[in-house]
Amino acid sequence: MKRRWVASLAVVTVLGLLAAQGCANLGYYAQSVDGEMDVLARRQPIGELVRDPATPAPLRKRLRLVQRIRNFASRELDLPDNDSYRSYADLNRRYVVWNVFAAPALSLKPRRWCFPLAGCLAYRGYFHRAAAERFAAGLRRRGDDVYVAGIPAYSTLGWFSDPLLSTVIHWPEADLAGLIFHELAHQELYVKGDTAFNESFAMTVEREGVRRWMQGQHSPQAYAAYLQARRRDREFVALVMATRRRLARLYAADLPRAQKLAGKRRIFDRMRTDYRRLRRSWHDYSGYDRWMSPPLNNAKIVSVATYEKYVPAFQELLRRQGGNFKRFYVAARAIAHLPKARRHARLNALLTAVGKKGKG
Repeated sequence: MKRRWVASLAVVTVLGLLAAQGCANLGYYAQSVDGEMDVLARRQPIGELVRDPATPAPLRKRLRLVQRIRNFASRELDLPDNDSYRSYADLNRRYVVWNVFAAPALSLKPRRWCFPLAGCLAYRGYFHRAAAERFAAGLRRRGDDVYVAGIPAYSTLGWFSDPLLSTVIHWPEADLAGLIFHELAHQELYVKGDTAFNESFAMTVEREGVRRWMQGQHSPQAYAAYLQARRRDREFVALVMATRRRLARLYAADLPRAQKLAGKRRIFDRMRTDYRRLRRSWHDYSGYDRWMSPPLNNAKIVSVATYEKYVPAFQELLRRQGGNFKRFYVAARAIAHLPKARRHARLNALLTAVGKKGKG
């Protein structure tokens, strides 16, 4: 399971470093700086690695694929033509960062940490798992539900030339292409503090980009596998959101604490039962088993985000631009410049237009 229903793939907290204040956070920011600098120091130009006879043949083949995808992104999707994803970094580990999510035992309001450039985020990221676990332990001691999630990729939104990481190099072709398109889309357009806008926009670029890429590769089976994986993602997120709604009703009820805790256990038991049923419908696909392993808690629930709401709106906007990405970015940027309330009203109007068209 490798996709972005865990709500933290897009932005690393290193973006807040230069404007950070306060001695209490110096240790945290120092590890963020050191971690980012270590990633950047490991970068090697993909072209040089491809030409190097010492590069293992399987890696050379994947890097050539990355080159083709990266060139396609700028040539065919009009995404930023910069040095991001034109280098490769071997991290010698499974994840690049570990993000800590936390929420009170009887609340779905996540703990939030604010950073000057990235805004306020519902997680805190660490480049070393041990540091993440130490921070998580402190949150647990004060009674919070806590979840530490390994994250295979992130974006600095163009502040640095992001390398393609060893943590994702062996992903299926469509997923690898989707990741590159998605993260470059964030570099093209990113609105501070509006995750729904940012993720829906990037998802639209990703999905249409993958469709066009795979169509050009004449790989209908691989593209079908990509679509099937996205359907599983949506079905799993729907399961999590249904559980979230049940928990929200329970926590809002006027009940004694002990009764709420018992109800919480029953709701998570139901989630496990529903997941087993869903898993059988996937012919026992096990990609979500690790997430479903104990403990299930509020922090895991708040780590999962669904940013699908405005994808149909952005797809309609792209259609109105005749599928031309350059014009699409201009139109999306015009919406981005609106105040948030008007921005979302414009997107909702596009959703309404999509709905009317479907009924026509």
